[in-house]
Amino acid sequence: MIQGSIVALVTPMHPDGSIDWPCLDALVEWHIQSGTNGIVPVGTTGESATVDVDEHCEIVKRVVDVTAKRVPVIAGTGANATSEAIILTRAAKEAGADACLSVTPYYNKPTQEGLYLHHKAIAEAVDLPQILYNVPGRTACDMLPETVARLSSVPQIFAIKEATGDIERTRRILELCGSEMVVYSGDDDTAVELMLCGAKGTISVTANVAPAQMAEVCRLAIGGEAEAAHKENECLRGLHRDLFLEANPIPVKWALMEMGRIGAGIRLPLTILSEQYHEAVRTAMRQAGVIQTL
Repeated sequence: MIQGSIVALVTPMHPDGSIDWPCLDALVEWHIQSGTNGIVPVGTTGESATVDVDEHCEIVKRVVDVTAKRVPVIAGTGANATSEAIILTRAAKEAGADACLSVTPYYNKPTQEGLYLHHKAIAEAVDLPQILYNVPGRTACDMLPETVARLSSVPQIFAIKEATGDIERTRRILELCGSEMVVYSGDDDTAVELMLCGAKGTISVTANVAPAQMAEVCRLAIGGEAEAAHKENECLRGLHRDLFLEANPIPVKWALMEMGRIGAGIRLPLTILSEQYHEAVRTAMRQAGVIQTL
């Protein structure tokens, strides 16, 4: 069982957009030392849409090598073409990833039957545990609970990252699937409530900036300690909100740059965080205790 705080890791880059490999290594080490329970390289937060296939595979391999089995690595392998998703998933398996995270195909708007057949094809093609990823706000594609239930019977598909933030939807998935499907939150703001309802962790953007705090929040929430989890989570609410003032990963990369963890690199069409949002993100970081209060 993979559970707890699973970071949707940024991909650090130099100002020219090239990947900063030593910085990536350092981030992975920091997460392991901070108590992060799992690492997702090359998801949305890792700029999967702007790295090429060779870079994508190299990032996964690098993270696998640096973690050295100390925490699970869940490789982002989603694509809007089933054939490409299979290629990326095979590469993740060859690299030694423990599982893959497969986002619903974006832009082309498949039907529910198309979603079922897409994920089923990946699972049948590659012997690697698969986490479904539903984030309709970014993909223009919504995998319904009934489709999740169909996929729960497919070998290798064991979990879903549900990023709608809809508590009732999570309850519905758990009701339909029972023990056949693990649920992870994909929405930091509602993650505590989802875990208290039965989700087994969160695949988190906030964990990039506050890994130790997110690990503790998840430990408490998964353990059913509702009051303590809410109290611990309170200082992170600003980050949960303000790390999305512009499209992810723009704010979180800027926050990590402010902390001295990464450089200023981000790839077009994404840009560095607009100056008008700098103070809001700084304030959220101070509230979380990740930078000093002035």
